Amino acid sequence: MFIDSHAHLDMKAFDRDREEVLDRAAEGNLSHVITVGIDLDSSRRALNLAESHGFVYAGVGYHPHHAQGCSEADLENLARMASKPKIVAWGEIGLDFFRQHSSRDEQLEVFTRQLEIASDLNLPVIIHDREAHKEVLAILNRMGKGDKKGVIHCFSGDMELAAAFMELGYYLSVPGTVTYGKAFQVRQVAAEIPLDRMLIETDAPFLTPEPMRGKRNEPLYVSFTAQEIARLRKTDLEEVAAKTSENARALFDLP
Repeated sequence: MFIDSHAHLDMKAFDRDREEVLDRAAEGNLSHVITVGIDLDSSRRALNLAESHGFVYAGVGYHPHHAQGCSEADLENLARMASKPKIVAWGEIGLDFFRQHSSRDEQLEVFTRQLEIASDLNLPVIIHDREAHKEVLAILNRMGKGDKKGVIHCFSGDMELAAAFMELGYYLSVPGTVTYGKAFQVRQVAAEIPLDRMLIETDAPFLTPEPMRGKRNEPLYVSFTAQEIARLRKTDLEEVAAKTSENARALFDLP
């Protein structure tokens, strides 16, 4: 059984066939899917999906792209939502200095504030880090070490950065990009980090793995990611599936 630790099932890309996508996931050896909010409305939709599908759970948060529109009242609303049983994480939060849809200062402020709230609520965090490795690591260092602090989703750094995040208590999540032949850094990390610190994800509808590349991604395709990780590590697919699922259950306190 697999766990897709990060998808965006509320997005418009799934409006046409969302139930069919979830049926395929349930029939395709996925025990859980975490659907992740990126702002207040998206988080509400993620919660609604989780509450209406037994194997779906959700995270709430403000993605760095939307930091500009995030108010303290919005965060208070998210904090109230976070008390619901199907909310298992705070995220997707973080920094994105590639797109910069919000300014760096806005991103830094909203990221730091959300880390504080998640800590107060004792929720693990789901962190987006794109071309902001130094800044994300510095902020997390200030938050301190701890067991099962959260996950760096779609990890894109090198082995040195991987070690630094793991030292702080974070898991690293490997997406479908590990199946891309030119993704050397992701492939090295997937091959070398301890399996007990790894999650797998689709980031659906994005980052479709081979051999489905060119199509919309969906949770079912997390198996292609697991297969490539097993190949890179020269181990059994069953071991990758079992260990990454065990890690996700531990981090998100899943049944």
